[in-house]
Amino acid sequence: MAAESTAFTPLTLPVLPLDDEVVLPGMVVPLDLNDADVRAAVEAAQAAARSQPGKPRVLLVPRIDGTYASTGVLGTVEQVGRLADGDPGALIRGRGRVRIGAGTTGPGAALWVEGTRVDESAPEPLPGQVAELVKEYKALATAWLRKRGAWQVVDRVQAIDDVSQLADNSGYSPFLTTEQKVELLETADPVARLRLATRQLRDHLAEQDVAETIAKDVQEGVDKQQREFLLRRQLEAVRKELRELNGEKEGEESDDYRARVEAADLPEKVREAALKEVDKLERASDQSPEGSWIRTWLDTVLELPWNERTDDKASAYDIRGAKAVLDAEHAGLEDVKERITEYLAVRKRRTDRGLGVVGGRRGGAVLALVGPPGVGKTSLGESVAHAMGRKFVRVALGGVRDEAEIRGHRRTYVGALPGRIVRAIKEAGSMNPVVLLDEIDKVGSDFRGDPAAALLEVLDPAQNHTFRDHYLEVELDLSDVVFLATANVLEAIPEALLDRMELVRLDGYTEDEKVVIARDHLLPRQLERAGLDKDEVAIEEGALRRLAGEYTREAGVRNLERSIARLLRKVAAQHELGERELPFTVTDGDLRGLIGRPHHVPESAQDPAERRTAVPGVATGLAVTGAGGDVLYVEASLADPETGAAGLTLTGQLGDVMKESAQIALSFLRSHGAELELPVADLKDRGVHIHFPAGAVPKDGPSAGITMTTALASLLSGRLVRTDVAMTGEVSLTGRVLPIGGVKQKLLAAHRAGVTTVIIPKRNEPDLDDVPAEVLDKLDVHAVTDVRQVLELALSPATDGAAPEVPVAA
Repeated sequence: MAAESTAFTPLTLPVLPLDDEVVLPGMVVPLDLNDADVRAAVEAAQAAARSQPGKPRVLLVPRIDGTYASTGVLGTVEQVGRLADGDPGALIRGRGRVRIGAGTTGPGAALWVEGTRVDESAPEPLPGQVAELVKEYKALATAWLRKRGAWQVVDRVQAIDDVSQLADNSGYSPFLTTEQKVELLETADPVARLRLATRQLRDHLAEQDVAETIAKDVQEGVDKQQREFLLRRQLEAVRKELRELNGEKEGEESDDYRARVEAADLPEKVREAALKEVDKLERASDQSPEGSWIRTWLDTVLELPWNERTDDKASAYDIRGAKAVLDAEHAGLEDVKERITEYLAVRKRRTDRGLGVVGGRRGGAVLALVGPPGVGKTSLGESVAHAMGRKFVRVALGGVRDEAEIRGHRRTYVGALPGRIVRAIKEAGSMNPVVLLDEIDKVGSDFRGDPAAALLEVLDPAQNHTFRDHYLEVELDLSDVVFLATANVLEAIPEALLDRMELVRLDGYTEDEKVVIARDHLLPRQLERAGLDKDEVAIEEGALRRLAGEYTREAGVRNLERSIARLLRKVAAQHELGERELPFTVTDGDLRGLIGRPHHVPESAQDPAERRTAVPGVATGLAVTGAGGDVLYVEASLADPETGAAGLTLTGQLGDVMKESAQIALSFLRSHGAELELPVADLKDRGVHIHFPAGAVPKDGPSAGITMTTALASLLSGRLVRTDVAMTGEVSLTGRVLPIGGVKQKLLAAHRAGVTTVIIPKRNEPDLDDVPAEVLDKLDVHAVTDVRQVLELALSPATDGAAPEVPVAA
């Protein structure tokens, strides 16, 4: 190169344009002379070479979209002849970079320009850095060439030691774009050019690695699909052979969903939705996850009993038979049995007159059975289904906090299922079962929604004929379903939900009803569980009555059944140990020896000196708890005037309403003490303490107002409260007795506790119609309107000449 031209010497050369191509120094390229620009430049160079020594020279300039680059390459025409395809051509070798100047004139038709050779000598870099750069480039180039199998080129690259030649050698790389090659051409510094070439080669190798990884993954996926396709075809062939061996027809395959949908007895809209899903299934591939979702949905739809219904016994005019079933399976609960009988009678009349379906809806019923635990709410649902001749399904709602449990999940979720209502219909196999929504008051809510709100549509007879489950997304008619809901606490049921149900209260059983239930239902069941025969062990009615009255005190019969089971287990164990012969009849005198002492002895059965009301200041009230009615004692005392502070002290974990009732009772006695002949002067200087025993149990409500007033009046007068008297009622500042709730439960509790006289507000007198007649016969109920009447009835007569004993608080 140095012999042909001196660096920095101006040159006048014909331009040989290269469209979208770049030639770097050191490269040898063949060019087609059929191109007019190429032929003109070569002929002009040959003409100029005749007058000067050396080979013809041209300026190779890249031309991109008609624009020339600012730097070209000095090239020498090594040979002119024929190319491999027979066309005329020239072999040109790149010699060095030339910076293009202004145009000029010259022989021939070519474009002549003036140019200046570019100094490509590198400055003195750090030898270590250059050596590392050269080593890295050769390693990358060798790796790329080996992947292409160009082993001979590898040796040539390894033999290059000049930095500039090594950098320009990358011009042969086919993966470089024209812009990248132009960038290499215009970079004069050899070290910078080699660094640029190294970066371009490194980026290409990284892209190639990613492309190879993707291609490998794709190939593996294709191979897996091909294997799966082949195996599925083999499996289908095996199944076909098995069907032929078993004599089955091709159309009997269970996977033929279209045939199953067309053969099923589905409503028209449901059939249309199912056929749309079948169309999607046929278009989906076997590997698509949507296919499994559609199959699960179709299986669910096909398994639902869309047109299956059980015939009610009411249609056969068997109302007396249904009532007999209820009476045989449940003692007491007259209100509930009466309501079920009414429903059956109305349904029979609607059927007789062709009014079974009116406006697309049937006469569905929703009953809410509210009462304490153990009174038979859950088992009553089975009796209702038995009486109506329908299928029975129990849906436990206790602890449910997800709205999707009622309405179902969307099908887009993994593991989606229909809601509990749809699953209950599916389990029953009928569109008109009796569905028991157990423990509806225990439903909660959190970030997943409010299940009680989702039940609003389910339990509304005006809406549930078009109920839509989120999973099915088709209308489901629930208007013919009899819904029974059970709850222990009425206040825990949302008001909007309660408005859609007919409320039926189960306030508990009387002692006589408990004895009947124990004799006819509990005892036979526990005899079977204990492995005993009814001829081997019998329990007298007196023993059952004592079990119900003294060993258990509850609104229901659950603890009574446990006591009977414990009694029978004890007898069975004694027989196995040889300590007792069978048959054996249990009397009330045998209970203590078998299961220990009684736990609930009535106050009336205790020694008069040991009763709670044996001292002034103690009165017996009545309350309603989560377990039914119960007796509630109120104790009052006065503090010592020398040591105690004046004021009112309340203990027993009382609510705000009960605290206010205590203040009202105290204010009434202070303002009317003289009229009642009470020493109210003690109330001014001495502190008053009112206590409700069972302090760990929260208490609230206004119904203890007259009880607290009576306890304070007994304390001040020294007159004892009668042991056989219990009371309930709200008190006002003027001494009026105001109505309260839960009269039936409270009277049943008084009867269980052995109380014979009960005081209730006058305005609650109509509630006595709900109390069983056998309980009213044993109670002396007084309906009062004023506290003065309460004191006359509850306080025992004063002892003549005896000073009242006023309890003093310690």
